[in-house]
Amino acid sequence: MRNYESDAYRKYRSSMEQRQKVVRTSGSPYSQQTAVQGKRQIVERSASTKRKRTREKGKPYYDYDLLLVIIFLMCFGLVMLYSSSAYSAQNDYNNDMFFFTRQAIIGIIGFIAMFIVSKIDYHLYGAYAKEFFWFSMFLMALVQTPLGKTVNGARRWIRLPGGLSLQPAEFTKIAVILFIAYAICLLGQKAKKWDGIKILLFYGIIAFLGAYKLTDNLSTAVIILSITVVLIFVVHPKTKPFVTGVIAVGIVGIIGIIFLKYTLAESDNFRMRRIIAWLNPEANADTDSYQFLQGLYAIGSGGFFGKGLGNSTQKLHAIPEAQNDMILAVICEELGVFGAILVLCLFAFMLYRLLFIARNAPDLYGALIATGIFAHIALQVTLNIGVVTGLLPTTGVTLPFISYGGTAIVILLAEMGIALGISSKIRLK
Repeated sequence: MRNYESDAYRKYRSSMEQRQKVVRTSGSPYSQQTAVQGKRQIVERSASTKRKRTREKGKPYYDYDLLLVIIFLMCFGLVMLYSSSAYSAQNDYNNDMFFFTRQAIIGIIGFIAMFIVSKIDYHLYGAYAKEFFWFSMFLMALVQTPLGKTVNGARRWIRLPGGLSLQPAEFTKIAVILFIAYAICLLGQKAKKWDGIKILLFYGIIAFLGAYKLTDNLSTAVIILSITVVLIFVVHPKTKPFVTGVIAVGIVGIIGIIFLKYTLAESDNFRMRRIIAWLNPEANADTDSYQFLQGLYAIGSGGFFGKGLGNSTQKLHAIPEAQNDMILAVICEELGVFGAILVLCLFAFMLYRLLFIARNAPDLYGALIATGIFAHIALQVTLNIGVVTGLLPTTGVTLPFISYGGTAIVILLAEMGIALGISSKIRLK
């Protein structure tokens, strides 16, 4: 990770130092700093302060490769969304374009947000990262009020005017990325020690509990906590504690799965039922394993090159809500293993570009934000593929940029806007 101050940021910081109108403090153990001091520390405490300032005179850079893969994924997603949802949309809404139209409108809004966000100096997010974090907690708390909305038995949305809804847990993902990255910069060398790690984990666990308890969304909560751990891992000088922790969690998980498989046949808890159905799918083929098994049938029937675009039969009645978290199964049925490999290659290329931005970011804050976005995309893609292929129990995690979704699409595109904004500050020789 490398460090230098961009011309835009130096001018911005200079103007802020001249004004110094407001001293923003909080009660956390490390944030008794002014907003100006906080923004200065983002740069001054970066791990790569040895970067030569002559790099500032290098060739301006903008990651058009990342932009192109975003556009391609969104367009491909719209095609597959229409293919997977046209039949059910015609039956339920008498409009085969219902989901396609809504997704297209949301995509346009998301691209506008991405463009605007990409033009904002990303250092500015650090000044308000903590407020954004607590605001996301507040939004999740609203789910438990009369404003909350229940969809398919899950209360995870907030009602908005015009029949719209908002999923606050999606905001928490980006809020955690911005805030934990900022906190690491403020902590400096302390972030590598146990005292600093405890502070970072404290906020990560708060976000985890908020997503789990307030919105009853365990999968999103796991993603949020995992993003926190990844960011801590990036700045921590030793890998052994993390490897040991992963191995320990894996061993406990395997033992727990074996125990459940042979001791528990049914449960009133829907999460336990999902795990039981995952462990014994044939015994629950007509209930909790139905969607999962139908998805496997779709994957198996597609072969290598698939049945052809629009020719899926499993999407007609067999796979409920095929346009959501099971859309990859429809892709496999219509485009075959070849189509699935294409999708994986697109995501792999996107992750590669995010890593490039993280490695070449002007300072530690930019590198950590790009790393957090990388972790978010990688975790969500991995979980979705794991569920569709039967490697993991059903979680409800969608496939980024392709599955149907409102808040999720806008937040993902906003994250891409931040990444593109960071890339615009890179200077190459």
